[in-house]
Amino acid sequence: MSQSSQPQHDENQDKIDFGYTQVLKQDKAKRVAEVFHSVADKYDIMNDLMSFGIHRIWKKITIEYSSVRKGQKVLDLAGGTGDLTAKFSQIVGDDGLVVLADINESMLKVGRDKLRDKGLFKNIEYVQANAEELPFADNYFDCITISFGLRNVTDKQKALQSMWRVLKPGGRLLILEFSKPQYQILNKAYDLYSFTMLPLMGKIVANDSESYRYLAESIRMHPDQKTLKKMMEDAGFADVKYHNMTGGIVALHTGFKF
Repeated sequence: MSQSSQPQHDENQDKIDFGYTQVLKQDKAKRVAEVFHSVADKYDIMNDLMSFGIHRIWKKITIEYSSVRKGQKVLDLAGGTGDLTAKFSQIVGDDGLVVLADINESMLKVGRDKLRDKGLFKNIEYVQANAEELPFADNYFDCITISFGLRNVTDKQKALQSMWRVLKPGGRLLILEFSKPQYQILNKAYDLYSFTMLPLMGKIVANDSESYRYLAESIRMHPDQKTLKKMMEDAGFADVKYHNMTGGIVALHTGFKF
């Protein structure tokens, strides 16, 4: 075989987006980890500032859509500082279980300390886990939520398949994530805010503008509503729907395992 006819290796196949830049696939998790190690201590304060407190409403709606009941098992994936875990812990009661899972050790520690300070510990477990390879048995959870975490996952399709595997038949997945605004005027205002105010607030409050610049870029690189719906269906989820909130700045996707 001549040299010219040998298969050529495409370096781009080994790369993936990290915000607006391209990094090697095996390096993305490490780069994302560095961002969240940096922002962990100020994460809750920055969430309130960045969203003007509206993230609490988005999470409340997610809880309502989950239809979680007493005695059930819930996985709060990429659960960070534990906002959803706290609510689920109260709903499922002593006979239920909530697993707060996050790939980032710093975020997990902040979440654990915050929940224990609230007196919530009896029915909560903490697991450091990669969403792409969840360390749980098949058909284990009644409900899985991932809130503002999917966009940071390297292989989103693989993660969705992993979530489908550990969900019980009849169980429900809820993905709360930034998405594509529905209106052009809102899109422009959102861009202006994201790329000027977020890094500025990050510098003032967390002394870290670059991490918040990445977070703004990662939102733009995340699949839009229809694309994510198709990805969930490809992973095996049925009756997949999405619900736009705040003009599509955020969308809640829901799907079932049948």
